[in-house]
Amino acid sequence: MPQRSTPNWHPDSLAGRLPALRRRAALARDTRAFWEKRGCVEVETPCLVPVPGMEVHLHAFRSRFEPHLGRGEGMDLWLRTSPELAIKRLLVAGAGSCFELARVWRNGEVSPRHAPEFTMLEVYLAGGGLDALMDAVEDYLRAVLPPVVSHEGVETALSEPFERVSVAAAFARVGVDVLGSVDPATAEGDAAALAGAARAAGLAVPPGLGWEDLFFHLMLEHVEPHLGRGRGTFLTHWPAPQAALARRDPADPRAALRFEVFAAGLELGNAFDELRDAGEQRLRFARDVAEREALHGTSQGGGWGVDEDFLLALDHGMPAVSGIALGFDRLAMLAAGVPGLEGVRWLGGWPYGKG
Repeated sequence: MPQRSTPNWHPDSLAGRLPALRRRAALARDTRAFWEKRGCVEVETPCLVPVPGMEVHLHAFRSRFEPHLGRGEGMDLWLRTSPELAIKRLLVAGAGSCFELARVWRNGEVSPRHAPEFTMLEVYLAGGGLDALMDAVEDYLRAVLPPVVSHEGVETALSEPFERVSVAAAFARVGVDVLGSVDPATAEGDAAALAGAARAAGLAVPPGLGWEDLFFHLMLEHVEPHLGRGRGTFLTHWPAPQAALARRDPADPRAALRFEVFAAGLELGNAFDELRDAGEQRLRFARDVAEREALHGTSQGGGWGVDEDFLLALDHGMPAVSGIALGFDRLAMLAAGVPGLEGVRWLGGWPYGKG
């Protein structure tokens, strides 16, 4: 007979995780103390929302609101995939620098480093650009994590100054001119140009991929394996087709003012110098909605349109701000020295897997 796993509610199961869970609790306390000392206020935003997020490839959990005693009409709502759009409304309202330890949901994400329900640390620093945010994030990671962190045999000494490298420079290390495939006027990527650059560098190119899929294939196969090893890495200035909610770089419109941070070979966070132009953001959202529904239909992949209330707030005027979303569970995993997220979840993988 196959051996049954210990239920996640069993005392033996919790006892095995308890040292890591205590480390997670300490990390939460240290996180709050660090960002409050930096002048950030902790905020709390709604989990159940009309628009869960605008990222094309994220699937959301749908719910249904039915008013009590039939007072008014019901409506579909969603569990948020990110608190970003809500926190930016607070920035418009004048909240200033702030952070949230936010519970978020992404349907279908299950792996040792992904879960359908997880905690995200979202931080916004008003008045500063990406360099100031990178300085703060580097200080934060050094303050709350062990001096050396590791995952699957990859070690990073957080005491060493973090590397700051642009996506263009990282691709150039493997011989590919990635920005040469981006139209500076439209911010669109040319898949044929990127494929040609990759082949010229001697890299294999799978057939039939669009620009975005080919970009991430090259990133995952040839660039990302060299990041966050030995010392931390900030990967900056992403190609404009990957701008999302970031401003484009005034010095080179083929790039966006965005970075990701890596340590122990793991991506830990994604940051933007936030776009404040409501007109440009509307155009991006419209493209996102069309692409999401073309790829996934309107069941899990769609079902919500452009977040008009967010655009109204953005048009009212958001101050200059840079923000980052960090995977708090991944930080806890590194802090506790455990190999996967299950080790830092109080009820393990419930209800998605064993305890």
